[in-house]
Amino acid sequence: MLDGFAGALRRGESRTLVVRGEAGVGKTALLEYLSASASDLTVLRAVGVETEMELAYAGLHQLCAPVLDRIERLPGPQQQALEIVFGVSTGAAPDRFLVGLGLLSLLSEVADAGPLLCVVDDAQWLDQASVMALTFAARRLLAEPVGILFAAREPGEELQEFSELEVLGLRNGDARALLGSAVRFVLDEGLRDRIITEMRGNPLALIELPRGLTATQLAGGFGLLGAQALTGRIEESFVRRLKGLPDDARVLLLVAAAEPVGDPLLLWRAAERLGISPAAADRPEAGGLITVDNNRVTFRHPLVRSAMYRSAAPGERRAAHLALAEATDGEVDPDRRAWHLAAAASGPDEEVALELERSAGRAQARGGLAAAAAFLQRAVALTPEPLMRSERALAAAQASVQAGAFDAARELLVTSELRPLDELQRGRVDLLRGQTAFATSFGSEAPSLLLKAARRFEPLDLDLARETYLDAWGAALLVGGRLADGAIVVEVSRAARASAREVDPPRPSDLLLDGLSLLVSEGRAAAAPTLELAVGAFAGDGISIKEGFRWGWLATAAAIVLWDFDAWRAIVGRGVQLAREAGALAVLPIALTSQCICVAGEGDFRTVSLLLAEGDAVAEATEIRLAPFITMLLGALRGREAEVSALIATNIELAAAEGQGTGVQWAQYVAAILYNGLGRYDDALAAAHEASEIIPELYVSTWALPELIEAATRTDQMARAVEALQRLVAETSFADSDWGLGIQARARALVSDGEEAEHSYREAIERLDRTRVRPELARAHLLYGEWLRRQQRRVDARAELRTAYEQFTAMGMEAFAERTRSELLATGEKVRRRSVETRDDLTGQERQIAQLAREGLSNPEIGARLFLSPRTVEWHLRNVFTKLGIRSRHELRDVRAGPSPDVT
Repeated sequence: MLDGFAGALRRGESRTLVVRGEAGVGKTALLEYLSASASDLTVLRAVGVETEMELAYAGLHQLCAPVLDRIERLPGPQQQALEIVFGVSTGAAPDRFLVGLGLLSLLSEVADAGPLLCVVDDAQWLDQASVMALTFAARRLLAEPVGILFAAREPGEELQEFSELEVLGLRNGDARALLGSAVRFVLDEGLRDRIITEMRGNPLALIELPRGLTATQLAGGFGLLGAQALTGRIEESFVRRLKGLPDDARVLLLVAAAEPVGDPLLLWRAAERLGISPAAADRPEAGGLITVDNNRVTFRHPLVRSAMYRSAAPGERRAAHLALAEATDGEVDPDRRAWHLAAAASGPDEEVALELERSAGRAQARGGLAAAAAFLQRAVALTPEPLMRSERALAAAQASVQAGAFDAARELLVTSELRPLDELQRGRVDLLRGQTAFATSFGSEAPSLLLKAARRFEPLDLDLARETYLDAWGAALLVGGRLADGAIVVEVSRAARASAREVDPPRPSDLLLDGLSLLVSEGRAAAAPTLELAVGAFAGDGISIKEGFRWGWLATAAAIVLWDFDAWRAIVGRGVQLAREAGALAVLPIALTSQCICVAGEGDFRTVSLLLAEGDAVAEATEIRLAPFITMLLGALRGREAEVSALIATNIELAAAEGQGTGVQWAQYVAAILYNGLGRYDDALAAAHEASEIIPELYVSTWALPELIEAATRTDQMARAVEALQRLVAETSFADSDWGLGIQARARALVSDGEEAEHSYREAIERLDRTRVRPELARAHLLYGEWLRRQQRRVDARAELRTAYEQFTAMGMEAFAERTRSELLATGEKVRRRSVETRDDLTGQERQIAQLAREGLSNPEIGARLFLSPRTVEWHLRNVFTKLGIRSRHELRDVRAGPSPDVT
């Protein structure tokens, strides 16, 4: 299988494989075999070390050290991300997914010179940051001759998705032969079979366990070990061998076991401080367990390391770590020095705790959030002063929240409360509990906890208080919906209003908080001036990256409340641009979702499909899963009931079960669009009624009102239509917006007669024609045409219906187009049903790559956008050229922008 693995790389293919098996079964021997047989390949190696698991990107450092000179060839953001995590430069902590993308590009760059094999042994002990980067890259490999081979005893969850080779013990014949080579006396056949059975054919166990034992000891000893795990048995065999070593050899082995880097110079410097000479490594007894050459310190087996370390007395381990700390250059490697000092501490030590705190700051700057949390947790344990211990526990909890370690964060918060806290610290506890509740499950307790924190902060740090009020407002909005009573939104708004202050110039976040709070407490008209200022600030160039990422989605909602489509478009476009430029892959799917809704409102479903494909690429790469809001909306606008009806029902069920009322409401709104397009007005009315309920939500309930009015008038329920119109008028009249007033005029026409109805239809078409909302304009033409036909004005009706039909078919709104065609037939006009044309057989990703290439982006730029290597982009482009019958990018630009074979 490994020969085939190497052969695939030579053929230019990508491979990822996990070699799985218990300790001693031969995984490392197989990796050595592959490396030796792949002399024509470039081989990069890394080995996980248990004591190094808390050092961020330690495994990646090992793997990439020989090729760091290639980093300068990567796209700018990726180059900067890798330089920061490798300590080459300083800067803001990079997004962990951007580090993975940088690694992918680096491996692809190395593979340009020939096939590349990455061998990672003892992957179960890799630091989490390295695991995430490596698995990210492995998932995205496609057209590169790059192979990543992991070996692990029990692969973690991150490695479960890859192909696996399980290495089992030797069969009985081979096991007998191997045991016979290790035991120099004749064994009773029954005893031999018992040993083989107990060892399950594990080769290392068969060789190591009998060493130094007599037949009598063998006969009696293994029975005593019957309940012990095989790994423990092998370790115990090494412990027996270690006990027989001279003291200086044992101390040398202990220092080597405590030093994860395998640096021989560091080993000798530390040994010298303990009075151990290099001659200790030359003793025959030690030589069988450790090899020291000019480049590396290597143990016979990882279990030798763990056996040596665990069998040493605590005082001996502390002495070894202290010697290593003293031998480590604090300027070159301050974090390992701090870690050794922490391991050497026998009790609380403020000086060491302070070093760990500094290391946490450096880890955080490199994006090693899990490592920062680990450093701070250890610092908490070593802090002697109770108040400082509580403060550090809070810092460790915050780092744990950022790293997604929410259980650890909760435990640290409990630790922080073991001593009296001041009000600022109590506010931080509430803030972290609220953030944890919101991040884990959009918990309904999150808004209350965040509100509590904001109130604590208010007399101490008003800026922090108002930022927390805004977070609480957003949390209340998202966990609200029709499953909540909205009281918490009102409470947050009142508290935020009371905290308002005069600042010149006000921060965009302050304007947004004041505007949203006014919206709830005094209504849309009162809030509009402040919301306009906030929306203008977020749509402009002066918004900071922090504010754009943290609250841009709320600013988007404010723009929609104002019926300001251009501002909405600008905010979402800027949000996507910021996320792309900053490599903020965790934020990008949300930004793309918002942009998709906006672009769908323009009727540009092709661009929505491209953005959706990009969002899917991000979701696949980051494993961030979002609700299928866009898929539902796009399917409903296109009228594809078979595709989306089950999805809508499932989403309603899941969102209701999780208490996410806004998710339920969105699905009902989308269902109303679908059923109005299909002419199933009773179903549309039921869905629109649910979606339009007045609840703590900003715009979906308002968007549902026109759907309700249309369905109600088609089912002779005029009272319900008039009531909904009154609400719609109240929510659109305050804003001088052709979008809002056009929708209002169209709805008013539906409940009017005679000249008033015609005037309203014409006003709706005139206003909506000045906007980007093409689907709403087409629907206005359709409704006007239907009204004209009922007035027996068939010629006039045909003109409006033909316009609507052309617009619907151009956008791909199939159900509305068919509804329009039926109306045209009823006027006596002959019109053939237009089938949806098959544009080409490009996949979504191929179409997206082709479009970006048409726009002039290079392969590295396309790869950075879609989280692919440049070589994979080139592979996709070759497929595109073949399918379209062209040979170059230049010809791609000439492909016509219409139906088949369009690439957009």
